[in-house]
Amino acid sequence: MSVIGRRTREILIVASKSSTSGMGKKHRAPRLIVVKQAEHLTKNMIRVTFAGDALKEFPVGREGGNCKIMLPADGQSLDEFSVQLERGPKPVTRTYTVRAFRQDSLELDIDFVAHGDNGPAARWAMSAAPGSFCGFAGPSMPKLSTFHADTYLLAADMSALPVASVTLETMPRDAKGVAVFEILSEEDRQEINAPPGIDIHWIVSPDPHRPSRLQEEFIRNMTWPAGSLQTCIAGESGVIRSLRGFLHNEKAVPRENTYISGYWKIGLVEDEHQAEKRAESQ
Repeated sequence: MSVIGRRTREILIVASKSSTSGMGKKHRAPRLIVVKQAEHLTKNMIRVTFAGDALKEFPVGREGGNCKIMLPADGQSLDEFSVQLERGPKPVTRTYTVRAFRQDSLELDIDFVAHGDNGPAARWAMSAAPGSFCGFAGPSMPKLSTFHADTYLLAADMSALPVASVTLETMPRDAKGVAVFEILSEEDRQEINAPPGIDIHWIVSPDPHRPSRLQEEFIRNMTWPAGSLQTCIAGESGVIRSLRGFLHNEKAVPRENTYISGYWKIGLVEDEHQAEKRAESQ
């Protein structure tokens, strides 16, 4: 075992012992995970692959679930970050999607959008290399685990492309429907192992900091399918809010058949966006 792998394992053992609340309920401490490789999947998408003993008890079948990535400060050592994970303060944290987990090789893939902004997660991913590290909490259960509709509608910008891709790869091979993906450039098209009956459309919108209604216009103007419909839709909150009203109020799609979620909002960092979502839900 490498020095990094041995040190990470020691940290996780210590952290797990300190993860019991006063009520006696155990909460799993964040994992400290180490990068095996990082590569540009497309022009503006970086796939970071993590590997190592910290993934030994990682649950299978969680592709498409949310996870929390906890980011070290610039120049922070592995030992310093390990102490911070155990004792606080909480590191800068961002929400991502489990793209793939390979239990046989203990490898975990997370895809990061990197389009030249100054966000901490994008900066970290753009500089990630073998031996880089971060914290990890989760994952949640997948967003869609059962498929029972006559037709499926998927829509995502690049932030939500991982969850949409997992959904396409998980659904029955005889599934039929439409997928509408908004990407930053033609070079951001991805190969997705989708069922042959899913008609995939790629729309280029090069500036993520300006509102785009291209996806919404496509969905509103498409020929509406007959029969039951399930959705997997995620992206910028302004677009999501409008699409949610269209699906529920104008098309009467049952809420239990509708996964639709705002993953981010123009002008807000994630903490601000999450606070706004909590306030709206209340």
